[in-house]
Amino acid sequence: MSLPFVFTEPIRTERLTLRLMTAPDLDDVFAYQSREDVCRYLLHGPRSREEVVDMIVKYGAATRLELDHDWIEPAIELDGRVIGHMYLTIASVENLGAEIGWTLHPDFFGHGYASEAATAILDLAFGELGLHRVRAELDPRNDASIALCRRLGMREEALFVKDLMFKGDWGDTGVYAILEEEWAARRA
Repeated sequence: MSLPFVFTEPIRTERLTLRLMTAPDLDDVFAYQSREDVCRYLLHGPRSREEVVDMIVKYGAATRLELDHDWIEPAIELDGRVIGHMYLTIASVENLGAEIGWTLHPDFFGHGYASEAATAILDLAFGELGLHRVRAELDPRNDASIALCRRLGMREEALFVKDLMFKGDWGDTGVYAILEEEWAARRA
C-alpha cells in the first residue's frame, strides 16, 4: 500500500481532468449541486451558493489519504468547465478498502464521462494506492449509478433495507464492489 498519498497533481484522462476544486469553480459547481434532480439520491438536498462556497473550500482542502475516513473529492473538468466530482475515501487502512462515489451534472449524462472519471479513480485506488477492494454505496433507486457500477465491473453485494434515515424517511442502501484482481483483469 502506498499511503500516505497526497492529491495535488491533476489526473488526466482522454477527455477529462480530475483536480482539486478551487474558488473559481463556484458557478459550475453551484449549477449542479443546487439542483433537486441531482440531489434526489444524495444524502443532502440542493445547496445554496453559500453552502457550495463552503463545500468547495472543504473539497479543495481534502488532499491526503492516509487514515480511515480520509477522503478526496476532485472536480471532473471537461474543456475548462467543472461538470461534476468524484469521491474516494479510505474505508479501512487495515483491510485495504475504500469507497467510491460520483456526482455529475445531468447535461453531461450519456457521454461516458462518469465512467471515464470513475475508471481513473479506480486506477488510482488499485494502482498507486495498492488497495484490495473498493465499494460504492448508493440508493438502489438510482438506476444510473447502478448501471455505472456494472459498467465498471462492480458486483452487487448487498441490499440493506430501511437502514438509514434519508430525508425524513427510512431509505435502503445498495452496495456494489470490485476487488483489485478483478479490476486488473478488466484493465489487462
